[in-house]
Amino acid sequence: MDAVNTEETNTDITNSVHQLADRARRASRILKRANRDWKDRALQAMASRIDENRAMILRANEKDLENGRANGTSEALLDRLKLDDQRIDGLIGALHELAGLPDPVGRVVRGETLPNGLRMRQVNVPMGVIGTIYEARPNVTVDIAGLALKSGNAVLLRGGSAALNSNQALVAVIRDALESVSLPRDIVISIDEFGRPGADAMMGARGKIDVLIPRGGRELIQRVVTTAKVPVIETGEGNVHIFLDASADEEMAVDILLNAKTHRPSVCNTVESLLIHKDAAVAPAVLKALSEAGVSLHTDDRAAALVPQLKTTPAGEDDWRNEYLDLDIAVKVVDDMDQALEHIRTYSTGHTEAIITSSLTASERFVAEIDSAAVIVNASTRFTDGGQLGLGAEVGISTQKMHARGPMGLAELTTTKWIVQGDGHIRK
Repeated sequence: MDAVNTEETNTDITNSVHQLADRARRASRILKRANRDWKDRALQAMASRIDENRAMILRANEKDLENGRANGTSEALLDRLKLDDQRIDGLIGALHELAGLPDPVGRVVRGETLPNGLRMRQVNVPMGVIGTIYEARPNVTVDIAGLALKSGNAVLLRGGSAALNSNQALVAVIRDALESVSLPRDIVISIDEFGRPGADAMMGARGKIDVLIPRGGRELIQRVVTTAKVPVIETGEGNVHIFLDASADEEMAVDILLNAKTHRPSVCNTVESLLIHKDAAVAPAVLKALSEAGVSLHTDDRAAALVPQLKTTPAGEDDWRNEYLDLDIAVKVVDDMDQALEHIRTYSTGHTEAIITSSLTASERFVAEIDSAAVIVNASTRFTDGGQLGLGAEVGISTQKMHARGPMGLAELTTTKWIVQGDGHIRK
């Protein structure tokens, strides 16, 4: 009997989610008629409403944080979940920045008049209805809503139970803002009330949701990629590497590693593995600085020998594959760049890799041979971010190679269509 009831409940949830997707589809058709000015006014309204409702949003977020602490949520995940005045200011700023960016819809990718007189254009158009499944990141709710609006898409949000109160508050504010500028509230719809079965319903909604974008840890992403019937843009976990070349400058190396590891360790663009050239004289200073900053060093034997005065933990196979999302880093000494490249090929998740070097030859080879979404030379891996790269915000970091790769901003949330105009042409 229980199994029958569960099946009936899941069927009801599937029907409800599919009905919401239909509502989002109808809203997306109205949004297609909105010009840039209309969409930008909506973004400005979203920013203003979030600012006006700041206290309410923070109270909702505190409930989520209290629940997280009571449930034993790790400090890294609590950091992802937390909103404060500074982070809300960042969300508001990102919406204003999106309003200042060009509208990607209608941009001509290519066009020409063919020899037979047909006029051809390929233009960017919205995808339609985007579904997103993500974890414990209320800031993502605002980023995705803003990006979807500006790129002409409606969006279904499944933000997870950990951020339920925060997301409910934010979605209510966003929907009110849309209505205030005469756009449909259903451009942004949350399905959090349906829990995990709601996410399953989204994954099966082929033909109702045009594309599904998961954002979170490996378990979530792989579940969506392997289960969904809806086309998926895979966003990646970040087993991010930095290679410390023999020619690296000490001050630069220390500054970059500290920023890449400690600036915000709970996010996907933080460095997780450090590969050290055996001749890198700056290595002891780098490891000492990391340790003094509270970073736990998981080292192979040669790396431990560089800093015998420091406490280190022997690294195993799991460490080379681990996305710690905390103040931990795996450290390995390699004989040369060949060994570094081979290690990265073996363990990388295809997100971001960086090199610190004074050698142009080394940097050029690293850039040429690393096959990840972002490759960085002499800068922190924390710059793999839509806002930092001028995209206004991002819906995630795509680690796949189809359609979109790297930080996904406005252009990546559009597809194209071909417009062909003739004067009674027929094919012979």
